[in-house]
Amino acid sequence: QVQLVESGGGLVQAGGSLRLSCTASRSIDNINTMGWYRQAPGKQRELVATITSGGTTNYRDSVKGRFAISRDNAKNTVYLQMNSLKPEDTAVYSCHAAVWRLGPLIKDDYWGQGTQVTVSS
Repeated sequence: QVQLVESGGGLVQAGGSLRLSCTASRSIDNINTMGWYRQAPGKQRELVATITSGGTTNYRDSVKGRFAISRDNAKNTVYLQMNSLKPEDTAVYSCHAAVWRLGPLIKDDYWGQGTQVTVSS
């Protein structure tokens, strides 16, 4: 089991930047996939970015070229650097970890508490 704690959210003007941090309660070396999701009021939660234990990254189309996910295994931390923020990026951003046990048979999902990102125009 792993606990995830996010930080770094806040209020920023359009065009600005924020860096979100997600710190895990244990080593992330063996966590298969970590990522960031976001959810705005009245909308579905959507995937923003993921990074695998091997360093492979994936982004939703709307944030490509603006956001970057990275990891620092020594700090048990995953980051989301968000540049050129737009009002439509406003949402609660949650850190997620996916851990597979017994090979690919069992997937455990862990979530942080979320951090609010508000982008004003």
